[in-house]
Amino acid sequence: MTEQSMQTITRAVNILKAFSQKEKELSLADLHRKLGLSKSSLQRILNTLVLQGLIDKDENRKTYRLGIELYFLGHLVEENSNLMSIAKPYMTHLNKCFDETISLSIIHHNKRKCIGYIASNHELAALTYIGQYSPLYAGSSAKCLMAYLPDEEVEALLEGEDFESFTNKTIRNKETLLVELDTIRKNGYSISYGERVPGTFSISAPIIDRFNRVIAALSILMPTVRVKETQIEQYIEQVKETAQLISMKLS
Repeated sequence: MTEQSMQTITRAVNILKAFSQKEKELSLADLHRKLGLSKSSLQRILNTLVLQGLIDKDENRKTYRLGIELYFLGHLVEENSNLMSIAKPYMTHLNKCFDETISLSIIHHNKRKCIGYIASNHELAALTYIGQYSPLYAGSSAKCLMAYLPDEEVEALLEGEDFESFTNKTIRNKETLLVELDTIRKNGYSISYGERVPGTFSISAPIIDRFNRVIAALSILMPTVRVKETQIEQYIEQVKETAQLISMKLS
């Protein structure tokens, strides 16, 4: 490897390390100020990192932030005691308790994204898949994730939101959503009757890291035809308890 190649790699690593908990989003000017590299060099390396999914670019704001690809690469570092490796045994246990689909979701690109699931064995099942996106106002996992964001982030996310109606159960306005988010915070769980996909039911609870931040939502999903009203409290308690156990492992 040439000296020039080594220098480029070092610069790329330094760009990734320039982001922090306090500076999650940086502009080209910010990176130039922090690293002292020319803007042309920075732009060239950033373009490559964006292409590879290691950096995400907000075209409107002209800013950059760490990409989700870094999250999935983290799984390869002996699974790094990361979220999915810790959560999976608990998700499997919850799946065996009810034989319903269990999913794990995070916020990515200001949307809810599924990063893991354990499928139901029923022929009729509520389906999801890794990488599935949905807006933060529709569905139990999405609302659960949004409920624990700071108020200013919620306001920013909802600014200009058109509240697309996926079903006749979808929340259609900001005021109704804010009331729902407040209820979620008070109860410690979120529930949805077909808000995003007709004929589905889901319950979600927050997963909290050692910094007391909600980083994911654990969910149980099933067709509404299989929901037993007498079991809803059991679903809620089991999902909440499992999310708490995962949170304790993360702390």
